[in-house]
Amino acid sequence: MNQKHWHNLSWIPAFIIGLGAVGLGISWLLHPEPWILDQPPNEALLQMTFADLFTADINRHLPDYLRVIYRFFGWWVVSIGLLIMTFVKVTRMGTSLARNSILGILFIILIGIYYMVFNFIPTSPFKVAMHILAVLWFISAFASGRLEE
Repeated sequence: MNQKHWHNLSWIPAFIIGLGAVGLGISWLLHPEPWILDQPPNEALLQMTFADLFTADINRHLPDYLRVIYRFFGWWVVSIGLLIMTFVKVTRMGTSLARNSILGILFIILIGIYYMVFNFIPTSPFKVAMHILAVLWFISAFASGRLEE
């Protein structure tokens, strides 16, 4: 494969990772009850259903609080995705410094997400998305290693 193909394989998967983060963040922002998106792992972690949790009088405003927390989380994920996409688009990962920097940060983020999911919410429906992100990261890292400076 020529250098142009390796270069495209180095930046396009990283850009898709950012795009995926924006998509996930928007889903948490727009869903009327975002805690339902990952209801089974949340209920497993809480060891009770949301219906039981919300029926207690002391928790009558809990859905409002959860909505704010999930909206904040959604904005945070959208922001990270936009930063990744902007960095990749601006640099096109044309230097080893740009490639190593973004891939290193993405690696740390992925390790942290894997740790959180497998230790705290192992039944998360987002596991598939995590594995796809890891494959995209691997493709980008492998292609980056094939580039000549």
